[in-house]
Amino acid sequence: MAIQVLAGKLSRSFSRSKVSARVSHLYDSIHCAPYSTDRIIDVGQPTPSSHPQLLTEDEITPGITSAEYTSRRKRLLELLPDKSLAIIASAPMKMMTDVVPYTFRQDADYLYFTGCMQPGGIAVLSHEHGLCMFMPDSSPHDVAWQGQTAGVDAALDYFRAEKAYPMSKIHKILPEMMGSASRLFHNVKTAVPSYMELEPFQRAAISKKVKDLSYYTHQLRWIKSPAELKLMRQAASITCQALLQTMLLSRTHPEESKLSAKVEFECRMRGAQRMAFNPVVGGGANGSVIHYARNDQKIGGGDLVLMDVGCELHGYLSDLTRTWPPSGSFSTAQGELYSLILETNKESMKLCKPGASIQQIHNYSVQMLRKGFKELGILKDESSFSYHQLNPTAIGHYLGMDIHDSATVGIDRPLQPGVVITIEPGVYIAPSFDAPDRYRGIGIRIEDEVLITDTGYEVLTGSMPKEISHIKSLLNMDGSSGAEITLEERAAIS
Repeated sequence: MAIQVLAGKLSRSFSRSKVSARVSHLYDSIHCAPYSTDRIIDVGQPTPSSHPQLLTEDEITPGITSAEYTSRRKRLLELLPDKSLAIIASAPMKMMTDVVPYTFRQDADYLYFTGCMQPGGIAVLSHEHGLCMFMPDSSPHDVAWQGQTAGVDAALDYFRAEKAYPMSKIHKILPEMMGSASRLFHNVKTAVPSYMELEPFQRAAISKKVKDLSYYTHQLRWIKSPAELKLMRQAASITCQALLQTMLLSRTHPEESKLSAKVEFECRMRGAQRMAFNPVVGGGANGSVIHYARNDQKIGGGDLVLMDVGCELHGYLSDLTRTWPPSGSFSTAQGELYSLILETNKESMKLCKPGASIQQIHNYSVQMLRKGFKELGILKDESSFSYHQLNPTAIGHYLGMDIHDSATVGIDRPLQPGVVITIEPGVYIAPSFDAPDRYRGIGIRIEDEVLITDTGYEVLTGSMPKEISHIKSLLNMDGSSGAEITLEERAAIS
C-alpha cells in the first residue's frame, strides 16, 4: 500500500516509465535490505547478519573468525595419535524445575572447536572425516517454546563442518567411524549415553583404548591467541569499571546483596553476557570465608568488604578481587594486614615472566606471608602449620574460557607468552582463630589478572585501584552529584 501511494505521488512529476523504475528499485531495496527478516537465517545464536553490531562477516562468534576455529581443529588433530577419533559433547541443559531450565553455558572445549553455543550437539573430529557434527532434532513444539536452534544446515553452512547429521542418526553413522579408529578420545566431563552406549565405544573402553581428550584440548587453550586476548582485555575492563562503580555505591549502601546486584548490573550494561561466577561479597567476618556466596548481610560500619567478581564476554572470563572499607577508612589492624597482602601481590607479579611457574610464584608468596604473619604476631613462628588455616589457597590459577582454565596443565609448567594467570594472595582469619583480637574476623584478598608476555607481564586489571591511599581518596570523594566516575577520572586521584 505504501509503495502504491508513493507511486501515485511520483507520477505527478515523472513519466510512467520513470515511476515504474523508481518503484521497482524501491521494492527491491526493501526486500534486499540487510536487516530484512526474509534474508536472515536464524541459527539459534548471533550471526553477522542477525547481529552486525557484534560480529563481522568472517566471525563465527564475536571476535573469533572461521579461520581461527578451523586452525584450532587442525592443531588438535596434529596433537592426537594417528587414526584417532575425538568426540566432544556439548554441555547439557540443566533444569531448575520440570519445565524451567537454568541459564545455559556451553562446554568450553565444544565451544572452542565449533563455535556452537547451543546444547544437544556432539562434535566428532578425525583426519579422515574432518569435523562431523551431530545436531539435535528439533520439533515445531521445541521451536515454539524455545526458539530456533542450529540444525544440519547450520552445521555445514555456518559452523563449517565437513559432515553433519541429525542426532537421530548417530547410532547408524558414529559406530562405523569408531570402528575404523585406533583410539577414541572424548571429553569425560560432558560424556553422554548417546555415544557411550554404542557397542564400538564399549569395546574400545574394555580394551583401554578410550582416553580423556582434555589433556590435549587444555594444551591448546592454555596459550591464548591475539583474538582471545582482545576479548579477555575487554572482559577485564568491563569488570574493573563495574567494580569501581560498586565501590562508590558501597559508601551509601553497605549491604552485600546490593553490592552484588550493582556489580552484575554494571557488567551486563557494559556488554557482558553473564557473571563468570556468583559474586563473592563478604563483609566483615564473611570475608574470611573464601567462597562466601550468601551475600545477605549488612556490612558493619568499621568492617572491610571483600568482593571477588568476574564476568563472561563471548566465552571468555575475567576474575578480579578487591577489599576495601566502605566507610573510607582502614583501622590500624586492617591497614597492617592489607599492606602485607598488597606487598605480596606486587612482589609476586614481578616474578611473572616466561619460564617461571605458578608453583614457583606460590612458594615465594608463602614465604612472604609466613614472615609477615609472624611479624604481626598472628603466627608464633614462620613454619607453623597454622599458616594453612590463614591461607589454604594457591597464589593463582590459569584463566580463559573457564575460571580455573586448562585444569590438566600443572601449575609447575613453565609459563609462556600468551598464558593468562591470576595473582591473588589473601588472608582469612576466622573469628575463632588463635590470633590477637584486633585481627580476628578479617578477610583480605587482592587479585589481578596477569598476561605473560615475551618480556615479562601485563596486568589486565591494572586500572583498578588497590593502593590504600588511592582507595581512601576514591571513597572520600564528594559523591553528592551522583555522576559516574570513569577510570580515567579515577586515575587523576593517584
